[in-house]
Amino acid sequence: MFSFRKTGAPILAALLIVSLPAWSVNAAEAPVKAATKKTEVKVKAKEPAKSKKRPQEQAKVQPKTSPDDVMARVNGTSITRLEVERAVKVMLAQNNVPQPLEPEIMEQAQAAALDQLISAELLYQEAAKLEMKDLDKLVAEKIAQNKAKFSSEAEFDQAMKGVDMTPQDMQDFSRKDILINNFIEKRFAAKAAVTDLEARKFYDDNLDKHFKKPESARASHILIGIDDETSTEDRMKASEKAEAIWKQLKAGGDFEAIAKADSTCPSSAQGGDLGTFSRGQMVPPFEKAAFALMPGEISEVVETDFGYHIIKLTEKQEASTQSFNSQKERISEFLKGEKVQTAINQFITEQRKTAKIEKP
Repeated sequence: MFSFRKTGAPILAALLIVSLPAWSVNAAEAPVKAATKKTEVKVKAKEPAKSKKRPQEQAKVQPKTSPDDVMARVNGTSITRLEVERAVKVMLAQNNVPQPLEPEIMEQAQAAALDQLISAELLYQEAAKLEMKDLDKLVAEKIAQNKAKFSSEAEFDQAMKGVDMTPQDMQDFSRKDILINNFIEKRFAAKAAVTDLEARKFYDDNLDKHFKKPESARASHILIGIDDETSTEDRMKASEKAEAIWKQLKAGGDFEAIAKADSTCPSSAQGGDLGTFSRGQMVPPFEKAAFALMPGEISEVVETDFGYHIIKLTEKQEASTQSFNSQKERISEFLKGEKVQTAINQFITEQRKTAKIEKP
């Protein structure tokens, strides 16, 4: 079904809140997601070529970096290497990207993160011009909410260290987050309206893709496996074993226990549970047998290229379509978020034209 994301409110703290605005995360994550595909095959970064230069010469070619190095200045406000590395670290963790990355991929991720941090700073500088009542109180409440999501103070502190954050960093990020949210709400969200016609058009245009749920089933199976190299004699033995298990089940045998003991499928560890699947996801003989069952029923032995299956249907869901009225509010919220994001992007583009952005 359709996955709606919320209005593009910026999220600036790490840990539970990222040091990038939410509306900009997709752009910054692009090189990170590209890196995921590369690292699936080759996880470790390439070793740099060994240099024949003396240590003194290498030091000149590869100067040491510091967390305090300034990566950019936005109207005089510095963005440090630490802030960029922290943002990349959070993105990598969120995308479960294996590490280390190849150097060129890491450079792309850092460049994207820096660009988005510049955009966030431009937003914040405008947001800070608006007066907010009880700001300190709101900051304290936000930090308390973040801490409450951890089981202990020690776990929270450990998470802070994991992204190189200090309590003061959390204070600063929370303050920025609140101010920018307030700015976006007043400057953009309050003006973004979605008509019924727009919502209906989105529903009609995306009916098959997002609002129709195909018939699905959840089943377990016991497999006595074979493959192309299995001899005729061994195939017969596998078939006979499956038939014996089927008789055992019909006599009241425990399906889950037998699956754990005799099934050759990896699903045996879960008592044969295959989870939920829809039509077209299983090989035809298996699918036909599974969808012909009623919940709780067990099939006869079913032969496929993988071997001999005994299928138990756990539950079945008929195909369904979500009505427009049931989804109208969520669609409107989503479309409003799209409009807000577009307005923010346009605002940032205009701000960049007049801002003094320096990259040393």
